[in-house]
Amino acid sequence: MRADLFTWSDLAPLWDGNGFGPVHDWLGERWNYLIQTLPSGEEDPDARFLQGLAFAALAFHFTQNHNQEGALLLLDDALRVLPAFAPERHGLAVGPMLSSLEELRPLIVGLENEADCPLQPFTCNPLNYAGRFPCG
Repeated sequence: MRADLFTWSDLAPLWDGNGFGPVHDWLGERWNYLIQTLPSGEEDPDARFLQGLAFAALAFHFTQNHNQEGALLLLDDALRVLPAFAPERHGLAVGPMLSSLEELRPLIVGLENEADCPLQPFTCNPLNYAGRFPCG
């Protein structure tokens, strides 16, 4: 699996199609592989990066599925982890992701947990990676 850990072209259709449940699964598979095969486990920078992406994906998934409290918690986790990897890691631009998270955060603060997603339709920046869009 190591060779395809960061094949963003496999992830992009899910991300760009707002399929954040499957995005989380894709990221989780790779994160599990890393923490089980690397001596540094969860402390490995690549594992931490994938975890930050998974936090973002779940935040986007939760806000669309009437779990605003969960979305805010995971959004804050993503905002704690991902800035360390800006402007890009393994060819994936982190800035556009951070912008989407920062745009969403004030919209969900204070919402009732089961409230509708404040972005209708839900949109976030597309996955921006080397070979698809200029990174950085």
